Amino acid sequence: MWTPWTFLWVFLALLAGVALGFFIARKTMMNYLKKNPPINEQMLRMMMMQMGQNPSQKKINQMMKAMQKQQK
Repeated sequence: MWTPWTFLWVFLALLAGVALGFFIARKTMMNYLKKNPPINEQMLRMMMMQMGQNPSQKKINQMMKAMQKQQK
């Protein structure tokens, strides 16, 4: 009833499904992050102002570069 070939096909189908699901989820997440970046300069400026700091453009640029470097 259950031959070794059956187990092989089931295993290969499962492996292909996992791989395909991973790549589809990765592509979807990359597109989402491209359209909706996690934080931008305006959001960073608002957060700093809420914390009582008066941010300069230089400070915001430094923080944005640090965050982009950390993402890579």
